[in-house]
Amino acid sequence: MTTPGTLPDLSVTAESSAAAGLAPHRVAGPRRWWDWVLAADPGLGQLQSGWRSLVAMVTSLAVGYWTAQALNIPVMIGMMVAGMMGLMSAFAVAENTWDRLARAILWMPFPYSAVLWVCATLDGQRLAQMTLMVAALALTFFLARFGPFALITGMMLFNGLMVGMLAGIPADLVGKAFAVALVAAAAVLATRLLLCFPMPREDLLRTQRAFVVEARRVADAAVDALDPDADQQRAVRRMTRALRRLNITTVTIDGRLAQPEVAADPAAAELLHRHLFDAELALRGIGQAAADLTRLPVPGPLRKALAVGLVLARDTPLGRAEGLRPAAAHIQERAEAILRDAGAPADAVEAAVLARRTGDLLNILADALGNWLALGQRTCANPADVPFQPTVALENNRLPGSAGPARRVLAAGAETGWRRAVPYIRVPVHAAIAAAIVCPIADAIDPRRFYWGLVGVMITLFGTNTTHERLRKFAHRMVGTAVGAVLGIVLLHLIGRDHVYATLAVIVAGLSLGAWGIQRAYAFWVVGLVVALTQLYALTTPDSGMEHLMGERILDNGIGVLVATACAALIFPLSRRTVVKEAERGWVDALAQVIQQVEQRWDGPEAPVRLRGAARTVDAALLQVQGIVQPLVRMPLGVRGPSADHRVALLATATGHARSLAAAADIDVDLPPRLAERARLVTQTLTASLKELDRFYATGEPEGAWRRVGPLVRELETELAPAAPGPRAGRLRTALRELAALDEALAAYAEQVGLPVAAPGRAAPAATTPMQRTTRALMAAWGEPQARTRATGTARLTGTVRCDTHPEGCPSWITVISAHGKRLAKAQVHHGGYTVETVPPGTHTLVVSGARHAPRAELVTVDPGAESVRHDITRIP
Repeated sequence: MTTPGTLPDLSVTAESSAAAGLAPHRVAGPRRWWDWVLAADPGLGQLQSGWRSLVAMVTSLAVGYWTAQALNIPVMIGMMVAGMMGLMSAFAVAENTWDRLARAILWMPFPYSAVLWVCATLDGQRLAQMTLMVAALALTFFLARFGPFALITGMMLFNGLMVGMLAGIPADLVGKAFAVALVAAAAVLATRLLLCFPMPREDLLRTQRAFVVEARRVADAAVDALDPDADQQRAVRRMTRALRRLNITTVTIDGRLAQPEVAADPAAAELLHRHLFDAELALRGIGQAAADLTRLPVPGPLRKALAVGLVLARDTPLGRAEGLRPAAAHIQERAEAILRDAGAPADAVEAAVLARRTGDLLNILADALGNWLALGQRTCANPADVPFQPTVALENNRLPGSAGPARRVLAAGAETGWRRAVPYIRVPVHAAIAAAIVCPIADAIDPRRFYWGLVGVMITLFGTNTTHERLRKFAHRMVGTAVGAVLGIVLLHLIGRDHVYATLAVIVAGLSLGAWGIQRAYAFWVVGLVVALTQLYALTTPDSGMEHLMGERILDNGIGVLVATACAALIFPLSRRTVVKEAERGWVDALAQVIQQVEQRWDGPEAPVRLRGAARTVDAALLQVQGIVQPLVRMPLGVRGPSADHRVALLATATGHARSLAAAADIDVDLPPRLAERARLVTQTLTASLKELDRFYATGEPEGAWRRVGPLVRELETELAPAAPGPRAGRLRTALRELAALDEALAAYAEQVGLPVAAPGRAAPAATTPMQRTTRALMAAWGEPQARTRATGTARLTGTVRCDTHPEGCPSWITVISAHGKRLAKAQVHHGGYTVETVPPGTHTLVVSGARHAPRAELVTVDPGAESVRHDITRIP
């Protein structure tokens, strides 16, 4: 039997339909099977890299083959010369405007062909050629400091010398080789503009779509966490991963907004930044509330309301974000009923407070998404609407790593005298000395392939700044080379040596797949590269010599990597600990900017501050710290020292408080002079403590102490308690609570790094918020809840889904939620009908969701002993 629906009707309104029209289709479209690709690769940067490599390599090899025949030069020379144009254009040229793309690609043949001629004139003078290669490698690293165009020039000089020595191109063919390179570069440019045209705006939209996908994952994991019979520990871990990916995606969006031709309207870019910040903050709060509810005995009706509301939040189309409000109201009604009950247990009251907070956050999420969709209807009309200013600078479309802290460390130690030149000559000196050592060793192993050692030197020093990073790259290089050699030899035996097109297909596929995986793990690129090179080596090496040849390659590469690592560690050394300290100092500086902007915002409401932008800078700084602190080898906690993990965890907790503070403090504060002075004292004291921490990092000696602001905040809260309630008063209290929680996390962090903490003069308050409890838990052992088993059902639920607007059928999903909030089953609607197996007896909520309608919730009752229950649904257009 069935009962009529008593839950909120989330049918589509005219306003939501209008909002749906404003949502970009790439962002707000229906669920697609490839959404998981967008979530794993925000903006599709990895796939685009692989596609660029595929297009460039196919084009360059084909052009090299045909132009070699047309110019009557050896086909191998033509393909090597042209192939280098395709390879370097795919990896070294990633511009997002057509004019810069054309300038970079068409320039490559000139330095490349010039050194081909130099190498040909030095034919037979091996020492001179090797010396020139060492100098070219050092010059490449020197030019890298002057931008992408200079880097391409240096790389083409080194590659031209390497190809000239390998192929032995005579001087009379250099002119024809230049023609091949020029034609190949022009052809690669044409195909990239045709098939890989840079579309930064589309990349941004795809990144925003990734945000939507991750947001749905957070809601889905929260539903699982509320299931009393689910593995809640696993669900919380899944939600934590989804929140981390959500944060990385939003930081990436801010980085993309700073790129050319992405945000033509700075005011609209700033609004996008604000609304996505608020949406992420709301989702984080919902996830934290769900995680805290897992440790409480949540009353059945409240658990059910939460589960239904979160399923609706997951399935509501982006263009109908207003549909979240009825679900939020339903949750809040259930929570208020418990809070009004004077005899309610303490655990139920705490669960009701968390549930009410979840309802508030769903409303905030609806506001943020609705404002996001209305961006096209608003312009920068008042002084408070400041234009977008970049806070995150992407490096090759990726979040920045250790390069920034390393540059700051070098700049700090090179302020006077000859050391001013150290930042410019440090890596070139490493490259020159390492290459000078490696060349004779590699030449003694195999004179024809001594350049393998130089390649090891080059790949070691590119993109690394610490010994840990270089040794990690060494491990990736060795493992990738071994795996690629095995796969390459297996493919060689399968396709043979006489099938030219199959061999070329393997070469192109290896390079393309390697380019796709390089941003995920360097070993993926090495595997693809070695698979491709194995096919080339087979042209001149018999089967019996392939294993020996690949062993030589591993040996030469390994020697180059280790020698370069040793040179970097001994000459102008830069320790990992120093870089980590500088990265943490950068985080402290970013947080100080947030506190200072809070003070400016409260002192002068008209001040054009960007609190959310400042908080996003803290996010980027935290990601930088986490990337640098990553250990060389992950060991169990009992073996690895926990100090670094605790520091990073405390920074992550403080970053969460900084986000919440930035959103709550962005209000006009109208306080009496006495209270305004007290609020200013809170922010100034916290800023002074951050400066003490920065000074401690700079000098290594504690000159002061961390001054706690908790007592000051509590006194100010006591003074504000009699004030009339209202939205501004509530946000001010939230901001003060976040300031106190931020101070607590930072005091624990100061103790960890060695800065004394001044006694606050009174006992520390009990942890009253989820984030405060998390901070205290970081300093102790975490308890692990026991996993539970799932229950099974006994009845079959069937029915139809009809819609007058879409008689051909509406693609939909059916989700069944029990009275205790447990998600029982999920099924897809096929040809207008659905079937859900093993539904237990009881009254459940049935949620139908799809791309063409807002989600709808109805009640269905399954009688004990019933084998089949029918429930038909009519969707409202």
